[in-house]
Amino acid sequence: MSAAPPLPTELAELRIDHIAVAVDDLDVAAAAYRALGLRVAGPDETVADQGVRVRALQAGDTLLELMAPLPGEGPVARFLERRGPGLHHIALRVADLTDLLSRLKAQGARLIDEVPRAGRANTRICFVHPSFTGGVLVELVEPPAGGAASPA
Repeated sequence: MSAAPPLPTELAELRIDHIAVAVDDLDVAAAAYRALGLRVAGPDETVADQGVRVRALQAGDTLLELMAPLPGEGPVARFLERRGPGLHHIALRVADLTDLLSRLKAQGARLIDEVPRAGRANTRICFVHPSFTGGVLVELVEPPAGGAASPA
């Protein structure tokens, strides 16, 4: 059996950027995680095109993002209606989102976003459909040029 070819450097260095949890109430959910020792990592942010208010909590060098829906319809509101509060997605930090999207498309990956869009903390993001990743919604996050998406 031959060994798999090595991954390109930028893929070999992928890391988890954040884990997102859909919640009904940011304050209630944050209190539980703060009791576990996590700390709030900056001010809440509204991501209007996703219909959410986000509070980031620091867990080592990874963020836990609590997402509460804004009034009205949106993906997180629908998620909460169908499933209730819980794990929503896992986000991977990538160096070049445009390049990775091209490679994924060439491999026939099912994507929710064909082109990058704005995310929290001035990032560019895209979502990969759970049917491609074994039932898990995956977000790809490209930090702003010269910056980091997750506070250190």
